[in-house]
Amino acid sequence: MKRNYAAAVLVIGLLCGCATVQTPAAPRDILLGQRVFPESIASDAAGNLYVGSNKGTIYRVRAGATAAEPWIVPSAANGLRSLFGVFADEGRKVLWACSIPNLFVQPRETGISVLKAFDLASGAMKGSYDFPADKPSACNDIAVARDGTVYATETLSGRIFALRPGANALALFAEGQDLVGIDGIAIAGDGRIYINNVRQHLFQRVNTRADGSYAGLTTLALSDKLNGPDGLRARGGNRFIQAEGPGGRVALIEVAGDSATVTPLKTGLDSSPGTASIGNVGYAIEGKVNYLFDPALRDKDPGPFMIRAFPIPR
Repeated sequence: MKRNYAAAVLVIGLLCGCATVQTPAAPRDILLGQRVFPESIASDAAGNLYVGSNKGTIYRVRAGATAAEPWIVPSAANGLRSLFGVFADEGRKVLWACSIPNLFVQPRETGISVLKAFDLASGAMKGSYDFPADKPSACNDIAVARDGTVYATETLSGRIFALRPGANALALFAEGQDLVGIDGIAIAGDGRIYINNVRQHLFQRVNTRADGSYAGLTTLALSDKLNGPDGLRARGGNRFIQAEGPGGRVALIEVAGDSATVTPLKTGLDSSPGTASIGNVGYAIEGKVNYLFDPALRDKDPGPFMIRAFPIPR
């Protein structure tokens, strides 16, 4: 009887176009921890998340977990300092990380930025690549091209560095006043490099010559204004997700020629410097940077840090 009733309900639903459809569960936020002050987040093909923090610890969220765990902590052996960009390199099975002098303490720390490489499975350090000491540097974000070249942005002096496959040192790829404030970087499906500029509020394509050398920038016309664009991640084709710290949002960026459509995906975030995705779920971190800058808040409790989850349109 129950089987017949269920079948009848299904037939009636199909005939009237009102069959019940299961609604997917809403993406779940993830607990990151206390006083983390994250700056960047990355994901890998296995569904793990990685988050860099102001004090140098890299947190990992295992696939399906509801809370992060400290995974790689600063030590004399790994030399980690404050962390900006993190990026999972599936080809090498490496997690890249930008280790920099802490910009949020007074007096500001000195020294050079270093691009670090850690084994994606064990967390063991596999490489360390110094930025030149001739200019102020803040390694900010990382992307990996199809040929295995690792690109790292440098915000303070306006540069992009490249680590070619098999190389033992970073090489200057691009430099210029128009690159001062460069932040996020990502590779489109056609292999072109896209960047944003946190100071100039721009989204740009990096132009190259036939030999692959740098040939300037194309600033894209956008459907909406940006407010402090920061972390940038490719979504396939000419689609990206981008975090805007001061703007407190994550948006979908869809490029068509020299223009791009900006579609907000998650708003109301407390200074969001980084975003990543797993399938059709996006994740955003909240930096809560006012608790680092504002003397009136510096000793206050910012509350728990969460990784905010949100759906991404197919």
